[in-house]
Amino acid sequence: MFFRTLFLELGLLFPIILLIFVIIVLVQVAYVVRQQHVAVIERLGKFHGFAGPGLHFRVPFIDRVFQIDLKTEDEHMTFDAKTSDNVTIELDVSIQYHVDSSNMNLLEESGVYKSYYMLQDPVSQMQDYLADALRSQIPNRSLDEVFSEKDAIAHAIDEVVAHKMLEYGYVLVTTLITRIKLPVEVQESMNHIIASKNNLESATNDANAARAKTVIAAQAKAEAMAAEGKGIADQRIAIARGIKDSIDVIQGSTMTAEEANRLFEFTQWVDMMRGFADKGSSSVVLPSDFRESQSMFEQVLSAKVAPDPERDPEPVPASHLHDDTGNGNHLSH
Repeated sequence: MFFRTLFLELGLLFPIILLIFVIIVLVQVAYVVRQQHVAVIERLGKFHGFAGPGLHFRVPFIDRVFQIDLKTEDEHMTFDAKTSDNVTIELDVSIQYHVDSSNMNLLEESGVYKSYYMLQDPVSQMQDYLADALRSQIPNRSLDEVFSEKDAIAHAIDEVVAHKMLEYGYVLVTTLITRIKLPVEVQESMNHIIASKNNLESATNDANAARAKTVIAAQAKAEAMAAEGKGIADQRIAIARGIKDSIDVIQGSTMTAEEANRLFEFTQWVDMMRGFADKGSSSVVLPSDFRESQSMFEQVLSAKVAPDPERDPEPVPASHLHDDTGNGNHLSH
């Protein structure tokens, strides 16, 4: 009775046990490789081959499968270096890399094989190569050259590191220097220099603007004075012509030339007095008779050209002889 019950229970459990066994076998036999990955197959601990994306089968308990990611990786690193002018700077470097899967048909000579079996820590290895390449590039340049030639430095270290990493099955896509950090005192000094340069440029621009404004104003004033002079000259020419015509008309009448000139002088004198009256209250010293104005003008001119006793000694008067005849004549020697 006992054995019968045992066999019945085993008969019920057998399908379950068989299903579990099949599942275990399938897990050991079948495997899936994801997209942008490649599987490295080892049989009894020895490299056997590669498997691409999709469903694959292996020998249970004999084959081992390791998947390698082929996507591009991005790493950020920081390095210290000293420029040729003894400034210690800090550089942030970004690198993009991926496993070389272009020659998988070469098996043990392929990049996938080398990346898996030849290099334990690719990031640390690249960091060492980059540090060595940077410290051979930065000391040859001044601080200004490091800033201006940042892309050239990145390209130079990219060529060196890319060649070395390709030997380990890694492709270095690009190398970028994303930031150059300066010491605080150097940064403050550079900011001061830039501010001083900007202030000098601003002052120069202001001075140039003021000079240009002065030159333009002087040119405008000169042009205005030239125009004003031309206007005055034209006015005087017109006045002279009018005077000449007036005198000709007056002389054509019964007046003599002297009477015509006196009439013209009187007209000018009246116009002058009217001009002073139009300007408002003012004090003007004039002779009582306009005909005396000419003599006053001559007196002023004579006073200006009169000899100065301090500068010009008084000439010695010539000796005179009196005429005894009584006619008042004098004879000079």
